[in-house]
Amino acid sequence: MQNDLKRDRPRGEAPLLPIAARRTAAWCAVALLVAGVIAVGVWLSVELSAAVTPVLLALLGSALLGPLYRRMVAMKLNRSLAAGLTCAVLVIVVGGAGYIVVSALVDTGDQIIASLKEAAKQLSRHFGTAGTSLDDLATNAKTFIGKFGTTAASGLLAGVSVVGQFIAAAVLALLLTFFFLRDSDKALNALRDWAPGDSAPRLEGMARRGFQAIEGFMRGTTLIALIDATCITVGLLILGVPNAFGLGALVFVGAYIPYLGAFISGAVAVLVALAEGGYVKALWALGVVLAVQVLEGHVLQPMIQSRTVQMHPAIVMLAITAGAGVAGILGMLLAVPLTAAAFGALHELRRHYLNSATDSPDATEPEAPGSAGEPSPASS
Repeated sequence: MQNDLKRDRPRGEAPLLPIAARRTAAWCAVALLVAGVIAVGVWLSVELSAAVTPVLLALLGSALLGPLYRRMVAMKLNRSLAAGLTCAVLVIVVGGAGYIVVSALVDTGDQIIASLKEAAKQLSRHFGTAGTSLDDLATNAKTFIGKFGTTAASGLLAGVSVVGQFIAAAVLALLLTFFFLRDSDKALNALRDWAPGDSAPRLEGMARRGFQAIEGFMRGTTLIALIDATCITVGLLILGVPNAFGLGALVFVGAYIPYLGAFISGAVAVLVALAEGGYVKALWALGVVLAVQVLEGHVLQPMIQSRTVQMHPAIVMLAITAGAGVAGILGMLLAVPLTAAAFGALHELRRHYLNSATDSPDATEPEAPGSAGEPSPASS
């Protein structure tokens, strides 16, 4: 058909669009197609959130304790038994950590909000409207919590429904974690069997690299969150800041939201220190928070997460913003590991094509004189 068009076009007539414009149009069409596929995928995930959320949580749980399962299998333990023991450890670790964090936040939540309001009053005396806005924010937060509690208490059926959905999602995520751990090799075999053509090794490499990115993020972030929370809690205890354990729990949770979580939890700790001990103690608390952040950025991150996919902070912030817009706080927590997995898969795909281009005969063998891309001796 292209030859027919060339024959129909008068000799010497230029094409309707230059080559640069046609290439740009082709790339725009590809970008629109990819954006449409992503949009449909996000829409389906939101519509099927009751099933998608447990799958994602199970994926994170498998990534967190996957090394423990593999160690048990290496010790000649039955795969089902190893997966069951790993799930039991997951329940103990996640349930224990969740209980400690929630208890600390519940026990000190009112005091932290009261301290924030007191800090807002102190700031309003020196900075005017900025402190008033912070006071309104703390008041609205307390009002929202109170309304939520009143609604949950008055609407018993709604509260039971929410609790039932949460328990069902947690149980389903735990069961899926068991199957993800036990049948991971079967999933890889199925991927090889269903892969079209000779793309099985490439798809397997992308899947492995994406899961390794999630695995590295979960283990590294959990360890960094524990170190950050411990250091800041100890620092606040030394300074005599009240509610230090609740603030440490807030730091631990915030560490799973890169950049934004550390900023918010650190700011809350400094404001509580300001309300309880004045500007001198607030400056010391700010020094503790900054020292921990410097330790994390220059020591912990390079040492612990050096093998994970490194993403630019702007990409991380955009992923967090998109996750918050799609699924709120849960979306903010899931956005970064899923983005890391996507970057890991794309990095593996790019590495494959670079190796293919390097190993191809056209890239290694010199072209004959007069071939395309090299002028012949006569033309020179």
